[in-house]
Amino acid sequence: MAPLESLEKEYPLIDSNFQSFCASHGIFSVEDFLLHDLDALLSFTDNHSTSQTLKQGIDQLISIIDALHPPLLNGLQLLEDAQRNKHVLSTGCEGIDALLRGGLREGQLTELVGSSSSGKTQACLLSASTVVAKHKSSVIYLDTGNSFSPQRIAHFVGQSSGHIFGNQADHMLKKVLDRIICYSVFDVYHMFDVLHQLKINLRSEIVKSNQHVRLLIVDSISSLITPILGGSGPQGHALMISAGFLLKKLAHEHNIAVLVTNHVVGGDDGISKPAMGESWKSVPHVRILLSRDCGSNVCDISILKHPSMASGRATSSTMYL
Repeated sequence: MAPLESLEKEYPLIDSNFQSFCASHGIFSVEDFLLHDLDALLSFTDNHSTSQTLKQGIDQLISIIDALHPPLLNGLQLLEDAQRNKHVLSTGCEGIDALLRGGLREGQLTELVGSSSSGKTQACLLSASTVVAKHKSSVIYLDTGNSFSPQRIAHFVGQSSGHIFGNQADHMLKKVLDRIICYSVFDVYHMFDVLHQLKINLRSEIVKSNQHVRLLIVDSISSLITPILGGSGPQGHALMISAGFLLKKLAHEHNIAVLVTNHVVGGDDGISKPAMGESWKSVPHVRILLSRDCGSNVCDISILKHPSMASGRATSSTMYL
């Protein structure tokens, strides 16, 4: 769940004074608040000159938590929602689309896992250009390592346009680039700010109808999360779970496909495994492993996790970079 400081813009009562009060009691996130003794916290406010404002802040935070609870749906309602609202978006990569039975599904978080130069960013750029060009929609792209490349987007658009040349091709490229909204994000707190602002915009319908957002990309989520997981404190882990919760909430409530990338680390048995540990493992709906040999332009693709596939089932394809 969200860190308290990320709520301040939308909820003025969760201001710096309220955050300092909470921090003095070891509360830095909504999750920390849920784990704390509420009666004890209310009694501590009596020792402050701003007691009434602090109590209002606590009431505000309780209201925020209550609003997070989705309405209960039966199986038929869930099926109808999936059929009506959770469409499949082509990534532009035949190998990935074949494995995912069409592409990225709206309402789900898909994770691309791989080592450096395995093709993760290329797959993100190709997915972004394809969703804009083919589905006439907008893409939010969170770039955490200065890896977003308009030149690669132009290359992909040129490949897909085929018979279109001259001014018409230039117009198409400009239209695609205009609908890929890229943010340079270098720490997890900035990511929370961007995501919460996106949530506000989507709720208030600020995003224009002709720029309907259908894909959110974070390349890479692990470069933001891994630095805060070190140390013995629980805050890093809480922020990681909060990030996953917020991404999945955006995906489900606004029918957005979310695509994130994650690097690999060495396991105890010498075999590489996805970073961010076992707790993150349960967050993505779909987990795809990308790998390729040094100097090769062929990327091997395999599914590590998929809601409609049996665990441990070997399913693979290839992608050309």
